Amino acid sequence: MKHVLIIDDEQAVCWALDRALTREGYKVAVAASAEQAWGQIERQPPHVVILDVRLPGMDGLTALGRLQEILPAVPVIVVTAFGNLNTAVKAVEGGAFDYLTKPFDLSQALDAVHRALQRQPLEPPEPLSEEVREEIVGRSPPMQAIFKRIALVAPHDACVLITGESGTGKELVARAIHRHSKRRTAPFLPIHVAALSPSLVESELFGHTRGAFTGASQARPGLLALANGGTVFLDELADIPLAVQVKLLRVLEHGEVFPVGSNQAQPLNIRILSATHRDLPRLVAEGQFRHDLYFRLNVFEIELPPLRERGEDIPLLAEHFLSRLEGAARTLQPETLRYLQSQSWFGNVRELRNALEHAAIVARGEPLQPEHFPHSASDPGPSTPTEQLAAMVHRWLADRIRAAGNEPPSELYDQLLRCVEPALLEEVMRRVQGNRWVAAQWLGLNRATVRKKLGLYGLAGRGGGAEDESEGDGN
Repeated sequence: MKHVLIIDDEQAVCWALDRALTREGYKVAVAASAEQAWGQIERQPPHVVILDVRLPGMDGLTALGRLQEILPAVPVIVVTAFGNLNTAVKAVEGGAFDYLTKPFDLSQALDAVHRALQRQPLEPPEPLSEEVREEIVGRSPPMQAIFKRIALVAPHDACVLITGESGTGKELVARAIHRHSKRRTAPFLPIHVAALSPSLVESELFGHTRGAFTGASQARPGLLALANGGTVFLDELADIPLAVQVKLLRVLEHGEVFPVGSNQAQPLNIRILSATHRDLPRLVAEGQFRHDLYFRLNVFEIELPPLRERGEDIPLLAEHFLSRLEGAARTLQPETLRYLQSQSWFGNVRELRNALEHAAIVARGEPLQPEHFPHSASDPGPSTPTEQLAAMVHRWLADRIRAAGNEPPSELYDQLLRCVEPALLEEVMRRVQGNRWVAAQWLGLNRATVRKKLGLYGLAGRGGGAEDESEGDGN
């Protein structure tokens, strides 16, 4: 029987994990502190350890290092309610097998334990030489997942594709990966592909020899060569011309580059991180992007969530941005926070930052009020009615989920249906003059379902048209 040791001072968490693991056939021991755990380990070494970061006495990350010394082959699953990128990176660097953020589903913990017992432990990456200030702000579950993926991929040399809407912070993620990689002392070079001249993009990236083309009066190294030994971040990857994609693939496959006008390969040792807000799989299917280059660049993908899907991070982001504005009020009134969390932020974090800067200028040191923000903060712009409806649904769901706190909101699906279905039924019945058979065709439902829903919402008889007796059989 496999033995799992839980080190956590939260009794409710220990009780839930104990019950779930015991039902799965594991033997479970519980310790409320790292100091208490050492005695249990001496009596019976565990096969897996579940370790909380915040503990009385020795903290979890310090305990992780001690566990790696005395039980180097035992996988450790780190859990915390106070997750950020530094914690995730330190956990992975310290040799943690996995990293979970409270509150987590028991199924997540069970899955992590199952995987830990099936896989051989990996060598932990080299520790960071110094602490770095993190610029990625967020405590929401989507951002915890991003921190975890950054920590997992940073120590490796794999190419990473960072996707997401404009303004979500793709370059910040790329810089974080570089800072926590083995190349962190070498250059980090961001290249905005769309800003390069279409006629000179090959020369700009790979360099050229003297006389390679008109105006090439002297040899010039390319941007990629300037980052040799370090990391290159290709922003707006989809804008790379097809002809240049072939040469970029050779850089990745063979670690060498041919400057324009040269037949002599030059060795090149770089890690490539790339980003796009466009649908690359669709571009590949349409022949506008090479499939072999796509799969080579997308060894590991990090998809950033839009700000509207992590509204709980807006107070943290606002505090972070305001702290960097000279003369701006450092705190936000409750009504201002509610205003900010009610907006769609189609420009994502970048739009929020710019709106806060605008408001701080208008407020002139006074507490920020909703009227201080630019109108664009609440204007969805040239979005279609469908996009506007989707944005309203997102806000409605975010409000319900935020109000529920750590408890799952009850009957969320039924609540949403009760908001949408009555209006839909009423409008359709009006347009078809109360004919339920025609309404059923419009809605893709059978007539009995339409009749039932009309009765449920008190809409029976709406529309002023024929009832079932005169609707016929549809022939």
